[in-house]
Amino acid sequence: MISNNKIKLIRSLEYKKGREKAQLFVAEGPKVVNDLLASGFEAVEIFDEFEDIKKISFLQHPQNKMGIFKLKSGNIRSFSPEKELAIGIDDVQDPGNFGTIIRIADWFGIKHIFCSLGTVDCWNPKVIQATMGSIARVEVHYLDLNEFIDSLPPHYPIYGTVLDGNDIYNEELTPNGIIIMGNEGKGISKEIRNKINKKLLIPNFSKQECKAESLNVAIATAITCAEFRRR
Repeated sequence: MISNNKIKLIRSLEYKKGREKAQLFVAEGPKVVNDLLASGFEAVEIFDEFEDIKKISFLQHPQNKMGIFKLKSGNIRSFSPEKELAIGIDDVQDPGNFGTIIRIADWFGIKHIFCSLGTVDCWNPKVIQATMGSIARVEVHYLDLNEFIDSLPPHYPIYGTVLDGNDIYNEELTPNGIIIMGNEGKGISKEIRNKINKKLLIPNFSKQECKAESLNVAIATAITCAEFRRR
């Protein structure tokens, strides 16, 4: 049986303040929990009794495994700008979108995501769930994105999908660089946009007069990463 104090602690992990105070986060479901364990995340406690899990789960439909893990910082020094493709996130707010982007990065072999300080917390339970375990294999770094871009080597490829960009299917793409993805409503901020030296456009093929205004940020990330890897 879980004590009331433990329930209170776990409930506090739904919020960033609680996670930072306890230095813990929650993962739910066998796939996510097992992936974290396999990747060296330290578990404080694993729950596999369904009656206990029902009392503490953040899911509408609780699963049969749940873990409380210690927060783990990414190793930014392991990033090799000359060799790697990375993703930069400029204030993405939706946990589902961000979790999906982490999953996309994992699928396409992208090991590092660099996030502005205004981006949703990657340890948010909804983000963790949306990654489906990919959070275990992708390092997420929170920093001043503007300063980070400035710290990259001169003429480093900074990509961004923008309406005045060049057709991604006709553009030459490099094996290294950073792909900037912007906020769901506002897109890439002006400050970051001014640093993009390779503007890309995902073309709209609709013949309709009325058409979608834009793509969901996670979908746009998937299309962009797929085109880079296709080359």
